[in-house]
Amino acid sequence: MSDLFWLTDAQMARLEPFFPKSHGKPRVDDKRVLSGIIFINRNGLRWRDAPREYGPHKTLYNRWKRWSDKGIFAQMMVGLAADHGEQTTVMID
Repeated sequence: MSDLFWLTDAQMARLEPFFPKSHGKPRVDDKRVLSGIIFINRNGLRWRDAPREYGPHKTLYNRWKRWSDKGIFAQMMVGLAADHGEQTTVMID
């Protein structure tokens, strides 16, 4: 059993509407890259320590940087929270 994190097809289907349109050259597999980004963030790893199964660490970092700068991840969180329907705020110390 692998300890790697992989998004399910159902999870990807919920996230895909938030992805920016691809222009020109096709992107590297979104599921693989996004799963790698989540794995890195959940485990507090450096980009260069990403498991090979997720692809080159530079690809993971570049996608994370581009999408962060464009607010894609923030849009995902807002969109997923809106789907939930509850309007609450949670504070963590």
